[in-house]
Amino acid sequence: MDATAHHDATPRREPTPDEKRLTFWALMIVFLLSALDQTIVSTAMPTIIRELNGLDLYAWVTTSYLLTSTVMVPIWGKLGDLYGRKLILIIGIVIFVVGSWLCGLAGEFGDMPIVGDGMMQLIVFRGIQGIGGGALFTTAFATIADLFPPRERGRYAGLFGAVFGLASVIGPIVGGYFTDHGSVDVAGMHVAGWRWCFYINLPTSVIALAMISLKMPNLGHTGGGKIDWFGAIFVVLSIGALMLALTFGNDDGWTSPIVLGLFGFALVTGVMFIFIERAVKEPILPLTLFSIRAFTTTTLASFVISMAFMGTIVYLPLYLQLGLGIQATNSGMLLLPLMAGLILSATLSGRFVTRTGKYKSMMLAGAATQFVGIFLMSQLGAKAEQWDVIWRLFLVGVGLGPSQSLFNMVSQSAAPVRQIGVATSTSMFLRQCGGMIGVSIFGAMLMAKMTESIAARVPGAKIDLGEMQKLAAMATESGSKLPPQMEGFISSSISNAMSYIFTGSLVIVAIAFVTILFIPQIQLRGRGPGQNLEKATEAASPEGPVTQEEPAGAAKAD
Repeated sequence: MDATAHHDATPRREPTPDEKRLTFWALMIVFLLSALDQTIVSTAMPTIIRELNGLDLYAWVTTSYLLTSTVMVPIWGKLGDLYGRKLILIIGIVIFVVGSWLCGLAGEFGDMPIVGDGMMQLIVFRGIQGIGGGALFTTAFATIADLFPPRERGRYAGLFGAVFGLASVIGPIVGGYFTDHGSVDVAGMHVAGWRWCFYINLPTSVIALAMISLKMPNLGHTGGGKIDWFGAIFVVLSIGALMLALTFGNDDGWTSPIVLGLFGFALVTGVMFIFIERAVKEPILPLTLFSIRAFTTTTLASFVISMAFMGTIVYLPLYLQLGLGIQATNSGMLLLPLMAGLILSATLSGRFVTRTGKYKSMMLAGAATQFVGIFLMSQLGAKAEQWDVIWRLFLVGVGLGPSQSLFNMVSQSAAPVRQIGVATSTSMFLRQCGGMIGVSIFGAMLMAKMTESIAARVPGAKIDLGEMQKLAAMATESGSKLPPQMEGFISSSISNAMSYIFTGSLVIVAIAFVTILFIPQIQLRGRGPGQNLEKATEAASPEGPVTQEEPAGAAKAD
C-alpha cells in the first residue's frame, strides 16, 4: 500500500547569512517563473493558434499547466518533508526546464508518435512543465518556513506575494512583447517570437539551479517515512476530474453527460481519498491539520479570496478589449496599477506583521479595501475612461496584497513543525483549486449573460469563450476592427456581463471578510532556524499563551 522511503533523518544546521540570502534570491527566481507561466501565453495565443492550427484546443495550453501543477502540489509537499526541500527543488527545476524546452520546440518536427501534431505537443509539454512548476510553487514557500522563524516570515512572505502579483500581471505583457518583437533567425533557422515565452525559462532556471545546488544549506528532513501512494493516486484522479469538469462545463454545458460523469467520478474518488487519508499513518494530506482552527480558517479564507481574484482578473482583458475598445498591449499595461497596488500592500503588510506580530487587522483591512475596489469597478460602463479604470484597479491591488502574503504564513505557523511542508502544500493546493473554481464559475456567469444579450437580438444564438477570444483578436489585431454593427452591441453586452461578475465577486469577498473574523490571533514565535525538527510549534490563543500540541493522529517522524 505505502512504499517505504529508505532515507534516514538528516540533521539540521544553522544556515549562514550568505546561504540564506542566496537561497532566498534563488527561490524568488523559481517562484517568479512558476507563477509567470500561468499567464504568459495568454496574449501569445492568437499567434500560437494560427501557427499550430489548434483553435479548438486553445484553452488547454493554459489548462494543462494549471491542472498538473495543481494536482502535484500535495505530492511535492510530502516529498519535501521526507527527502528535504533542496532535492525536491532541484528535481522540480530540472523537470520545469525540460518542459519549457519541449514547449519551445512544439510543432518544429511535424507530427510525433502518440503525441500528435504541434498543438497537442504543446499541450502535453505544458503538462510536463506544470509538474515541475508545482514543485517550485509549493517548495519555495516551505523553504522560507525552514529558513526563517515565524515572526521574520512576514517580510519574506510579503515579497513572495508581491512576486506572485507581479507575475500574474506582467505575464500577458511579456508574452505579447515576445510574440510581436521576438522573432529571430539563429544559425539559418527562424525562431518565432512566441517560442521565447518558454525559452526565457532556460537561462534563468539554470542560474537558480546553480545557486540552489551550491549555496542552499541542508535544512533537514524527517526521513524514514512512507509515501502514501494510494492517497496520491486518488487525489490526482479526484482533482483532475474536477478540473476537467469545470473546464468542459463552460464549453459543453453543465448538464452534458461528460461533465456530469466527471463530477460524479470526482466525488467518488474524493470520498475514497478521504477514507484512505483517515486510515494511513502518514497521509499525503493530513486531515488532522483541519482540526487546528487557525489553519482551517486561514486556508478557507485563502481559498475564497483566490476564487474572487482569479475569477475576476482572467476576464478583465476581454472586458478592456471588447468592452472599452482598448488595444491588447494597452489592456495589459492597464493591469500594471493593480500590480503596483498589490506589491505595495503585500510588502508593507509583511513588514508590519514582522514588526508587530499582528496580522488579523491587515487581513481585514485588505479584504475591505478589495471589496471597495471591486464595487467601484462594477460601476464602470462601456464609456469609461482609462483613468477611471487605472485608479480603481490600483485600489483592488492594494486590497489583494495582504491576502497574497499573510494567509500562507499564518497556516505555516499554526501547523506542527514537522508538517510544515504538507501544511504549505495543502494551503497552496486549496488556493489554486479556489482560483480554478472561480475562473469556471465566473466564466459560466459571463457566457450566460452574453448569451442572454445576444439571444435578445438573435433568438437561439449562443457564444462561448472561444468566440470571445476570436472577437478580441479581431478587434485588436493590426488595426482591424469589429464590424460597425457589432461593435457597440458587443461593448455594451460584455460591460453588462462584467458588472454581473463584479457583483458575484463582491459576494465572495464579503464571505472572505466574515471568514477572516474567525481567524485566531496566534503568536508568531515557533521555532527558529537551528531548533530540533521534533519541537512543536508554539501558539497563543486570545486568552493568553498556550502550547499548541500536535493533533492526535499526526504523522510521526521515524
